[in-house]
Amino acid sequence: MEEKIIDESKQGESLVLEGKSSNTRKLYIESYGCQMNFSDSEIVASILNDQGYNTTQVLEEADLVLVNTCSIRDKAEQTVRKRLEKYNAVKKINPKMKVGVLGCMAERLKSKFLEEEKIVDMVVGPDAYKDLPNLLQEVEEGRDAVNVILSKDETYGDISPVRLGGNGVTAFVSITRGCDNMCTFCVVPFTRGRERSRDPQSIIEEVNDLAKKGYKEITLLGQNVDSYLWYGGGLKKDFKNATEIQKATATNFAQLLEMVATAQPKMRIRFSTSNPQDMTEDVLYTMAKFENICNYIHLPVQSGSTRILKEMNRQHTREEYLQLIDKIREIIPDCAISQDMISGFPTETEEDHQDTLSLMEYVKYDFGFMFMYSERPGTMAARKLEDDIPEEIKKRRLAEIIDLQQTHSGYRTKQFIGKTVEILIEKESKKSDAEWSGRTPQNTVAVFPKEHYKVGDFVMVRIDDCTSTTLLGKAIGYSEN
Repeated sequence: MEEKIIDESKQGESLVLEGKSSNTRKLYIESYGCQMNFSDSEIVASILNDQGYNTTQVLEEADLVLVNTCSIRDKAEQTVRKRLEKYNAVKKINPKMKVGVLGCMAERLKSKFLEEEKIVDMVVGPDAYKDLPNLLQEVEEGRDAVNVILSKDETYGDISPVRLGGNGVTAFVSITRGCDNMCTFCVVPFTRGRERSRDPQSIIEEVNDLAKKGYKEITLLGQNVDSYLWYGGGLKKDFKNATEIQKATATNFAQLLEMVATAQPKMRIRFSTSNPQDMTEDVLYTMAKFENICNYIHLPVQSGSTRILKEMNRQHTREEYLQLIDKIREIIPDCAISQDMISGFPTETEEDHQDTLSLMEYVKYDFGFMFMYSERPGTMAARKLEDDIPEEIKKRRLAEIIDLQQTHSGYRTKQFIGKTVEILIEKESKKSDAEWSGRTPQNTVAVFPKEHYKVGDFVMVRIDDCTSTTLLGKAIGYSEN
């Protein structure tokens, strides 16, 4: 399944943590792409913290610079290459500085990266982060270092991630890695490998530790969280050969959700990303059962045309997707839903495009992540389908999708006016240092005057107005949460 790209305002953030006072070396790390990459960077920082590195936000003082990369679109890769040019300029001033490339782009290009980008000393795939100490030793001895071997069982469940550049309130908790859904446009199965799930006990321990440290909200992460299945480890396909006892004691995603919600009833629980074919009713009923599980589902569809969905190798039709939407509305009436949408997939006709627009009209998503089709080397679409939609048509269709989504986002936010909603304060508003910013359980951003409240508070906010994406209101007291 494709990786969800987060808001570009969060792209390329340099991340910093409080390290060990005895550490003398400096690590500068930037992350691009999906939430999983940001979570992985926290694992990397934890590993290197034990190797004598504290992180820094000052590129020029770094001994080691790492960029955690995304390959889902060509634009993401070009952004990374431009950053490497910046690193190169700094390295000319500080020649002892070492540069490494992590993540999906490293996995896709492998040793080729060392040939294309002479500045790069180290290339490390998403499953090889535990080998970083050995790879750094290779680099220190003057050799290029590469490890991009995909694992069948690595989940990093035994590593306690540091929390990089966060607000001390919200955190990511990885529960699965890899993906088995071979969508024809997507590189994730090739860059992150087969799907495997993490031991639920290690997940609960991480969540409990976050609660002790004062965190108020966690997001369970995976390329496809609904496929979570733990019966003792290994690839999901091995479940077919598991014993009856193993099957009877297996933990699926709905059960994991309940375990987490029960373990920390005062903590908000979110999850991402879901795949339509794998989301089951028991997940929806679990969400409805527990108040601390947020009523929000990111449910990528990619196209409203069944024909195009088949070309994409999506394992659902338009009709099946809409049936799932109806079921969500039935079980969780106030659930917010967001989408991923691709315009201009090979062979897409105007009729197919209109199917997408009509599906959007039916669902009226709260918000979405919308992109033009970008051919990715190695995918089935690149091998079998001609990228035959002209750029100007792709752009026009994308603009129509975005315009319609803005209309629907405005419609959804207006539904909050006059209501009082619970907001978890996460940070200061970008536009005013006199206002706080936080989110509703439905993931809608709200801003309101600071008054005497602080980051990490759950407050009840009366919504008086809104923009197309942001709620505007006034806090009327603390939540009873």
